[in-house]
Amino acid sequence: MRSDRLGETLLPKKLALPVFASDALSSVAYAPDEILITLGAAGGSFAALHSWQITLGVVFVMAVVVASYRQNVHAYPSGGGDYEVATVNLGPKAGLTVGSALLVDYTLTVAVSVSSGVQNATAALPIIQGHQVVIAVALVILLTAMNLRGVRESGKVFAVPVYGFIFGIAMLAIVGFIRKSVGDLPLSASGHYTLAPQDHLSDLGQLAMIFLLLRAFSSGCAALTGVEAISNGVPAFKKPKSKNAATTLLLMGSIAVVMMVSIITLAAWTKIHMQDPDAPGRLLLNGHPVPGYQEDTVLGQLAHAVFAGFTPGVVYVSIVTGVILVLAANTAFNGFPVLASILARDGFLPRQLHTRGDRLAYSNGILFLAGAAIFLIIMYDAQTTRLIQLYIVGVFVSFTTSQTGMIRHWNRLLGKGDVSLSERRRMHRSRAINAVGAVMAGVVLVVVLLTKFTHGAGYAVGAMVVLFVMMMAIQRHYDHVKEELEVLDDGEEQLLPSRVHAIVLVSKIHKPTMRALAYARATRPSVLEALTVDVDPDETKVLQSEWERRDIPITLKVVASPYREITRPVLRYVKSVRRDSPRDVVMVYIPEYVVGKWYEQLLHNQSALRLKSRLLFTPGVMVASVPWQLRSSQGQEQRFDGPAPGSVRRGRR
Repeated sequence: MRSDRLGETLLPKKLALPVFASDALSSVAYAPDEILITLGAAGGSFAALHSWQITLGVVFVMAVVVASYRQNVHAYPSGGGDYEVATVNLGPKAGLTVGSALLVDYTLTVAVSVSSGVQNATAALPIIQGHQVVIAVALVILLTAMNLRGVRESGKVFAVPVYGFIFGIAMLAIVGFIRKSVGDLPLSASGHYTLAPQDHLSDLGQLAMIFLLLRAFSSGCAALTGVEAISNGVPAFKKPKSKNAATTLLLMGSIAVVMMVSIITLAAWTKIHMQDPDAPGRLLLNGHPVPGYQEDTVLGQLAHAVFAGFTPGVVYVSIVTGVILVLAANTAFNGFPVLASILARDGFLPRQLHTRGDRLAYSNGILFLAGAAIFLIIMYDAQTTRLIQLYIVGVFVSFTTSQTGMIRHWNRLLGKGDVSLSERRRMHRSRAINAVGAVMAGVVLVVVLLTKFTHGAGYAVGAMVVLFVMMMAIQRHYDHVKEELEVLDDGEEQLLPSRVHAIVLVSKIHKPTMRALAYARATRPSVLEALTVDVDPDETKVLQSEWERRDIPITLKVVASPYREITRPVLRYVKSVRRDSPRDVVMVYIPEYVVGKWYEQLLHNQSALRLKSRLLFTPGVMVASVPWQLRSSQGQEQRFDGPAPGSVRRGRR
């Protein structure tokens, strides 16, 4: 796609919702599991009593965060999102903190979503059991390929399953509420048992109960992940961008809240029990453990209970849940590359990440994200409960920092004297919303760090610190390079060298050597000589004799090499020329074969490669490769005639 077709990739609201909101919507598929698993550590009755309180807390935070981000969308529509808000209002280091946190969170989003999707799919496809890692990795590769095709194309593909998931959960809730109202709602598979508390929680003190509730709340707040994606993706919307983004954000929050409340309510009615996978065997029947019980996810158990006797309903919910959880990773595939591109533009990441690919997607960022997510999936064996402990720290770091930045933003605008009364009232209202958002996000962040740091969140924090330090180092490198390469006004860089001393390296007299000699003569240097290294005296004598016989009008110099080396004698000679004439430029011509097969490359040009790599670090020396195409290379140039991956650059058409 040409660069001037970038406008064709913009999204209407009906496509933007599945593209950017799939993460937040899919969170309701595993957030209830984490709430019930955490509370279930103290026993089934404890979980049933407090699950609705945790849910209300999560819903309240969701409403506050969505309202806060609607202010962000209108105030900063350029697409920098939390990173831009923090950088502009709190400084570059605050912005970099947000950037590192979001990069880690996006990577975990892919790993958690895909792993959870595979886990949910096992409810309908038991054959998957034991192969989750392989399937999860394959799904990440598939998502990568689809996103490399472009944002709009992937949005069209993902729209159907996302809306299918919304429809499936809506039908589950409607049928479940109807069956409850008529007294026909059966118990879930685990509802026939009781759940014993873990041994160390059998006698729960007041402090331990509060800590467990806070940990369940922090796990349930996983439902808030993905809210920031719309703020980061405003440029991808059709005009009016801010209005469409704010509307999509409100739709996403409303749908997620309704689904979350419905699932937790139905889970309480059907008496779902969830035991910790790391502490199994606590489900009891008549006071005795149930051996070999394979526990489905909350949605899996709900589907079997609500659609009891209607197998297609169970299969449909299981399939769309698995699919939406996999596609939730698509939010990260849209957010991570854009954020990485902005960070690369500002010099904090390698500039290759600011490159658009052939389909106008940030291809390098997509590939980097996929590789990091696959590493996590393999490392944590595709287990959602283990991965989710690392999760949501990053997103709440960005929530807290950006909302604090928004308060500074409104304070700055309110400090201007030319603001009308109505506009001032609107700013006061917006500042109040962002202040509440900052406080709530900060509280959740503290809760997450207190309750999950030793369970895995510490690794996520460590990754953010490493990224922060690495990006600072990258920026310092780019700054130093820029300073070194800057053209000064004294004109010193424009001074011509006194002379050009050309050297053609010769191993034997053949066609590549003759071409290099002809090319060097055509450049008309001040001094031109041929240089050979005396590795084998007999071969050197043959070369000298042939040189004289052909009457080549260039002096052939022979450099001794008693230890049969090639690179060091050439380097010593070149450096001696530089010492004798420091203002001269030494031009070294190296004849090279061009072969067509990769394995042929192993048989040729190895000495030339070593020489070039060493000469490049020698001041005042320039290197020119003079190619000679062998027959096997004929026609190979046609392979490179088309656009190469990443050949479309910013501002180039």
